[in-house]
Amino acid sequence: MLEDAKAAGCTTGADGSVTYPAGGKEADGKVPEGGTMPPGTSPTDPTSASLERTAANIHPNPNFGKAQDFANHIGDALKEATDADTKWAPKLRALKADDDLVVSNRDWTDVKHDTGGVLEGADKYLGSIKKPPTDGDPEANAEWWKSLTDEEKAAYISVRPASIGAMDGLPAIVRDDANRVVLAESRGEYQDNLDAWMKKEPERYRPYISPVTGMEVKGVRVETEEWKEWNKEKQDMEGRIRGMDAIQRRFGLTGTDGLPEAYLLGFDPEGKGHDGKIILANGNPDTADHTAIYVPGTGTLLQDIEKDTKRGEALWREAGRYAQGQKVSTVTWFDYDAPLQAKPFDKGGGLLPEAMSDEWAAKGTPGLQHFLDGNLAAHRAGSGNNPGHTTLIGHSYGTTLIGDAAKTRGWPEGPLPVDDVIAAGSPGMQVKHAADLGIRSDHVWAMKGGGDDELVRVGGKYLAGLGDDWTIPTDPDFGANIMESDAEDHGAFWDEGSTSLRNQGLVIAGQYDKVTLE
Repeated sequence: MLEDAKAAGCTTGADGSVTYPAGGKEADGKVPEGGTMPPGTSPTDPTSASLERTAANIHPNPNFGKAQDFANHIGDALKEATDADTKWAPKLRALKADDDLVVSNRDWTDVKHDTGGVLEGADKYLGSIKKPPTDGDPEANAEWWKSLTDEEKAAYISVRPASIGAMDGLPAIVRDDANRVVLAESRGEYQDNLDAWMKKEPERYRPYISPVTGMEVKGVRVETEEWKEWNKEKQDMEGRIRGMDAIQRRFGLTGTDGLPEAYLLGFDPEGKGHDGKIILANGNPDTADHTAIYVPGTGTLLQDIEKDTKRGEALWREAGRYAQGQKVSTVTWFDYDAPLQAKPFDKGGGLLPEAMSDEWAAKGTPGLQHFLDGNLAAHRAGSGNNPGHTTLIGHSYGTTLIGDAAKTRGWPEGPLPVDDVIAAGSPGMQVKHAADLGIRSDHVWAMKGGGDDELVRVGGKYLAGLGDDWTIPTDPDFGANIMESDAEDHGAFWDEGSTSLRNQGLVIAGQYDKVTLE
C-alpha cells in the first residue's frame, strides 16, 4: 500500500496520514490544491461507504479519492495489527519484520510463511468459532457469515484469507479484503521465486553437431534444451506477475474518469488448469441495480487478463450511460480452464484444437453455476432481498460454457439466476433453441462480427459441433434477438463508440426498446 501511494504521487507520514499533490482541471486559472488525509478506516456501513465514494468522485482533485483510499487501508492495517497483537501477542511479537516503512515483496512472502506460526496460536480460537458450511452452498455461506461477530469475521479474514476470498455468497467487500491479501502475498512469493530462478540460468547456446557428419559446424550454435526449459519457466512466472500487476493497476484507477471502486471477488495465481483465477468487479455487485457478468473464451490466461478486465470497464461505462442514475456493476469472471487454442497448431496445439471440444465447458459449468448462485445470495443480503437485474455475457467459447451451465440446471436449483444472456461471437451454446437455456427467449441476445469472427462461428457450427443440431445463436432458427453489430473482427465487440458495445450496454441497463436489431 505504501508503494502504491508513492507511485500515485502521494507521501505517507509516520502517523499513517497521506499527503496528496495538486491535480485536476483548472478552475479560475488554478489547479485544485493538494492536502493531507489523516489515517482512517474503511466504512463498513453501506451508506457511509457510498457517501465516502461520492465525495471522492465529486472532489475536483482526483488525487483526493486516491489518498482517502490509501489512508483508509493504512488505518485498516493498523487497526488489524492492533487487534491481532492483543489476541496473539506472543506469536506476533516473534515475527520478524524489516525496520522500514516500505512493504516489499519479501515482507509479503514473510507474512505468508509466518502465518504458519500464528496459526498454532489461532487454531484454538478458530476452533471455538462456528465452522463454515461443509457443502459450500452460497446461501448457507451467506447465513454463516452473517452469524459471526465482527471479531470472528476479522479473525477468519486474517488467518484464512484464501478460503474467505473464494467463498461464493459472502459480501463483495469481504471477499475483496481477503483476496487483496492473497494477491499481495502471491505477488511477493512469485517475485522471490523469479529472482531465485534468474540465478539458475543455464548455458544458452552449444555448438551445432551435424546429424549427417557427426562433426561440429563451425560458427553455428543452437539453444540448449536446458535453457529452453529454464526460459519456459521464467516466462511463466513473469507472465503471472504481469497479470497480478494488471489487477493492482486497476485498483489505482479508481476515481479516474469516474471509474468506480474495484472488488477482487476471486484470485488464485494458479487456478484451474494452471490458467489462473481472476474475478474482478467494477462497482459493488451486492448493491448494484444492474450487474453484468462477462465470461471470456479461448486462450484466456492470467498473464493477459488485462484485455478482459478492460472489456469489463468498457461495459461499465457504456451501461452507465443508459442506467438513468441507477448503479451498475460489471464483473469479469475467469474461473475455468479455458481451451488453449481455436486453430490447429495454434499456440502449440495439435491437429484438433482444444476449442473444438465441449470438455472444457462441461468442467467449468459447476464453478459458473456456483458463482451465479453466490452473486444472487450476496445481492439479496446486501440489497434488502432485492435480486436486482443480472446480465450474463459470453464471448466465443465463453458462450459454450454458459450454454452448458444453463442446460444442465435442473430441479431443485431451477434456471440460472440471470435475467438476460448475451452471446458475442458464439461458436455454439450446446442447445438448439434460445428457450432451451431456461430463460425467456426474448431475453437471449446474440451478435456476430466480421473477419475472423466468421471463422469462429462457422468452425463451431460445422466442424466442432458446439451448436446442437448445427445451430448457433446468430442463426434465425435459434430464436435469439440478433443485435446489430459493427465489430470488424472476433475481438472488437467492446470497441469504444461501437454499435456492438452500445447494444450490450442497453441490455445491461434494461433499456431493451432502444436496442437495434438486424
